[in-house]
Amino acid sequence: MLVLLQSNSRYGCFEIYSEIQISFVLIFWCQQRSVTSLSVRQDAVNAPGSSVADPLWILDYETDAQPTEGEREVWNQVNSVLQDSENILTGLQAYKGAGQEIRDAIQNPSDFTLQERAWNSVCPLVIKLKKFYSFSLRLEEALQNLLECLTCAPFTPTQHLEREQALAKQFAEILHFTLRFDELKMRIPAIQNDFSYYRRTISRNRINNMNLDIEREVNNEMANRMSLFYAEATPMLKTLSNATTNFVTENKTLPLENTTDCLSTMASVCKVMLETPEYSSRFSSEDTLLFCMRVMVGVIILYDHVHPNGAFNKSSKIDMKGCIKVLKDQPADNVEGLLNALK
Repeated sequence: MLVLLQSNSRYGCFEIYSEIQISFVLIFWCQQRSVTSLSVRQDAVNAPGSSVADPLWILDYETDAQPTEGEREVWNQVNSVLQDSENILTGLQAYKGAGQEIRDAIQNPSDFTLQERAWNSVCPLVIKLKKFYSFSLRLEEALQNLLECLTCAPFTPTQHLEREQALAKQFAEILHFTLRFDELKMRIPAIQNDFSYYRRTISRNRINNMNLDIEREVNNEMANRMSLFYAEATPMLKTLSNATTNFVTENKTLPLENTTDCLSTMASVCKVMLETPEYSSRFSSEDTLLFCMRVMVGVIILYDHVHPNGAFNKSSKIDMKGCIKVLKDQPADNVEGLLNALK
């Protein structure tokens, strides 16, 4: 098995592959040195005293990294959240809305049958929207747990990413889900229309002293929080951005660079994967390409929220021009939502 190395002026990037199965593995060499080319045996990569193991980040996006004993507790907590993520996306994809029923009710305010039909159509949708919102709170907690593990002393963020690859993969999976959710949400204007109708109807019925069973599920406080959530163009990403900002604020003894370096390192890795044909051409499916793009955009936005100068400043450790170019080089249908998220 060969390890092929190619680098830019700041980072070296490695890929491991075999004749039997091409398995994408990126080894990120996080030292400021210039490497033009190199080939070594696999067993030399982690050999004591090896010049290329100093340090390395190996992250495989196409297979499931298994947690070490030290990672297992947090990994299990986060995994219990991620296991529900596909069901959330499936539910969002199936969201049809109650637009016609609402229009009929509004146009015929004195028709009790149409009012009842609209209300009975909207209530189950509101319960579903509450489920999505509640999941965002679980995702927020999972992200903060991962950030705590990937930034704490005594290791640097890069050493954490190397040592705790299962957690790094979960971090990427959270971002991947988040961008997928928000891309879908932006295509469903019915969500806000349905919820606005629900709130107007609740307020009107409250004035008329009517008790509604659904208020036990979605009371006024919950409705206010949900309204703020769905008013965002990218609600899940906004939730994670706030979670990251709160993490930094609440951990005052933790150097800010621990968090920003973790994010910028992941962004740089994804950018190199996407812009280097030798790497991107060996992905086993287009899904991996989309995965990398979403993760890159996700960590850029988190970085932009927590770094005092933002991601677009010249002092940023993220090559924003390079990242945007990588996105624009992809098919427009795949990146429209991602480019909009960066605006």
